[in-house]
Amino acid sequence: MDQKKEKKYSFWGDTWRRLRRNRLAMVGLIIIALLIFCAIFADFIAPYDYAQQDLMIAYQGPSAQHWFGTDEFGRDILSRIIYGSRISLQIGFIAVGISLIFGGFLGAVAGYYGGKLDNLIMRIMDIIMSIPSILLAISIVAALGSSMTNLMIATGVSYIPSYARIVRASILGIKDQEFIEAAKAIGTSDKTIIIRHILPNCLAPIIVQATLGVAFAILTAAGLSFIGLGMAQPTPEWGSMLSSGRTYIRDYWHMTLFPGLAIALTIFALNVLGDGLRDALDPKLRG
Repeated sequence: MDQKKEKKYSFWGDTWRRLRRNRLAMVGLIIIALLIFCAIFADFIAPYDYAQQDLMIAYQGPSAQHWFGTDEFGRDILSRIIYGSRISLQIGFIAVGISLIFGGFLGAVAGYYGGKLDNLIMRIMDIIMSIPSILLAISIVAALGSSMTNLMIATGVSYIPSYARIVRASILGIKDQEFIEAAKAIGTSDKTIIIRHILPNCLAPIIVQATLGVAFAILTAAGLSFIGLGMAQPTPEWGSMLSSGRTYIRDYWHMTLFPGLAIALTIFALNVLGDGLRDALDPKLRG
């Protein structure tokens, strides 16, 4: 009976069961799920329009009408944070998608073919990694201009080397195994071997890195917006909200506290979820 029960669980089913036992990771998953819900249904959840101004109630502290208070233009901070979740998550996921697609491709080619091509690609990745990611992102945004698209491109490009190295390392540990040799023996193309046989076996470290990468991407985007290279007003981006509120931090603390808490809570949730996924996907911890 025990053997039959064990067979019912797939690899991902077992991973989910192990993840559920990690309470902190589940807290992070719930927070991320709530943020995604807010991002999707912001138009229905937010009590006010994020751009609605009322100078008569500017700088108002938290109250029954405005739970998080209002900013210098009388805009509701809670509504702006809710709408800001849509922008921050969009930037985070799309930036990681850019990094994953290009970094994964370069890492797969380098790891599978090896030789001079591997050396060339990885030396280029080393050069990019020698530049601090935030400085590289600043340079790209400064060159392309401040916009949401350029912010995602800048954030995504700065993290391409991380995914290239992870995919390459995973492929180096898999490409010489027997099932890959068998696929080559029957004439399977290199493209098919990489996509159908190698990459699925590299998913575990990629998923963990992608989860943590979303956190870094959101933080990088918020940092760029904070220094004026991100989203333009009145777009409700959390970093730009912090930047606007820092001028009034001594007298109107709520203008920086709540956007800062939104960033911190999101980063915390993604980090603990990434740590939980790492433990759940680690074959050494499977019993």
